[in-house]
Amino acid sequence: MQKNMRIFILCGLMILTPLIKVYAIINNVKGETLKVSPLTFTIQQEKNNIFKRDLEKAKTLFRKKEYSKSLEISLILIEKAKKYEDKELEYLCSFLIGDIFIKLNNHKKALLYFKKSLNILQSNQLINLKESSYVESFSSQRLTASNYLRIGAEYYRLGKRDSALQFYNKIIKMPTFDNRIESLKASAYTNLSGIYTQDSVFDLARDYAIKAINIHKRNNDKVSESAALINLANIHLGEKNYIKAKETYIDALALIENNKTNSGVKYKEQVYYNLAWTLYLLKDYTAYDYQEKSYLIKDSLRNAEINHIINEIYEKYNLRLAKEKTEKAKAEEQRKAWFFGVLSLLVLISSGVILYNYKLRQRNLKLKIKQNELDQKSKIDKLKSESQTRILNATLDGKETERKQIAETLHDSVSSLLSSANLHLQATKMQFNGTTPIEIDKTQKIIVEASQKIRDLSHTLVSSVLLKFGLAFAIKDMADKYSNSKIEIETDIKGVKRYQQNFEIKVYNIIQELVNNILKHSNAKKALVKVHQKKDRLLIAIQDDGDGFDKSTIANKDGLGINQIEARIQMMKGKFEINSNSKTGTIIEIELPIVEKETKVNA
Repeated sequence: MQKNMRIFILCGLMILTPLIKVYAIINNVKGETLKVSPLTFTIQQEKNNIFKRDLEKAKTLFRKKEYSKSLEISLILIEKAKKYEDKELEYLCSFLIGDIFIKLNNHKKALLYFKKSLNILQSNQLINLKESSYVESFSSQRLTASNYLRIGAEYYRLGKRDSALQFYNKIIKMPTFDNRIESLKASAYTNLSGIYTQDSVFDLARDYAIKAINIHKRNNDKVSESAALINLANIHLGEKNYIKAKETYIDALALIENNKTNSGVKYKEQVYYNLAWTLYLLKDYTAYDYQEKSYLIKDSLRNAEINHIINEIYEKYNLRLAKEKTEKAKAEEQRKAWFFGVLSLLVLISSGVILYNYKLRQRNLKLKIKQNELDQKSKIDKLKSESQTRILNATLDGKETERKQIAETLHDSVSSLLSSANLHLQATKMQFNGTTPIEIDKTQKIIVEASQKIRDLSHTLVSSVLLKFGLAFAIKDMADKYSNSKIEIETDIKGVKRYQQNFEIKVYNIIQELVNNILKHSNAKKALVKVHQKKDRLLIAIQDDGDGFDKSTIANKDGLGINQIEARIQMMKGKFEINSNSKTGTIIEIELPIVEKETKVNA
């Protein structure tokens, strides 16, 4: 019996020994000295060529906006770079991954990878990058400046202003060796100017803006020069120097008037909008012409933004699936390694123990697979819920945009045609020597009535006062129109200024729906609409002395409805509270985070 057992163990070891050696070679197990030969050098060259092709493929996918695929290749490539201690490849992959996460709006991870690339750069391990297979030229100063600019921008997007200032100041203190470093300095000056403008430190902001303008002018970069001029004009606007602001906006517009690149179009829309507001403040009503141009560009940009949101959801979904696939592959590799080790031990013990452990392992594996399936299902359900929320928000935004477009068409096109028809009828009446035919008088009355109805419908869809003069004027106009002999509506508006237009439309629609509810259901004699800005929050209170109501019994009817208003406010990350009583009336309080006009950050 003992002899048979020895033979069995010996045979097992004879079979396993070559398998273990092969496994060690495949997995690059240390412990053996490899001989260097011409073949080894050739293999190294082929490895570099493969890595170079993979890196170029990842960059190409990034340029095509296929971010999840680009990220999957880059993450695999960076692990290979670490395994072979290829610091140049690790640096380039880290920088590319940072750019990918910017596009996916994951700024924490973008900052992490830009810091990793900077650490590699500052560790003096890229001395041979000039002769690398991956890049054609090398400038340590330029790469460092690019990293500083990316890191500063990500800190600013994450709300860490002081850290952003620290990295921007590092760039402007660097010596200038070529035009590229000078351009990176100009971008830092522009970003610093934008930050200090928001802080109302106008002297420092102006100084940085002028430095950026001079650099871009020397380099003949008209788009970047226009962006820096917009910053300078914003400073003049903040200082209430409207004439100087107007002149600077016009100079910025002249540089990009015929530019059709994405950056040029975005800057053009910004110039049109800010110039319209400046002209309005100067009581120059050609402002409306520039405002209309701004809206035309903004509509096209909004369509692109909606497509970007949909693509972003799709990219994040693909990214999660790719991550799960990679984790599953790693788990499979670990399982195989564990299997070989356990198998060697089990052969030395006995065939009975092998069988018992094999069954136990199979049972545990089934439990793990089942648990993984449950985890994956949970992740997919969560992703679907997030997608539905984003789609609902996009749908409501689309409805508001559509209402705005219909209102503008009715007001600007149909109303103008009816006015023209009325003038023609008036001219026709003058050609009659005697009594005018009664049909012409009736036709005129019908046209006048139709014009009035179209104006009323246009104002019902979207207030023209809101689009042209902002939220404060629109609310006062609403109160004046809705007040009558049965109810008096007053307003109390403090500190309200111009915000992002979509934000203004959403706030106005919410207030209008709540005021309509007062008119329809409350039997109130007095109502008050209070809108105050407190720091970065907009505080809204709408109260009346009417009958009051029970919120739990109110169902959605016309318009938005109380429940849908509350859902809308939640999506805007705001707070909503109702206090209603049959004796004291109703007070509705809303608190919303303000969405300011966008400030361009170069990176």
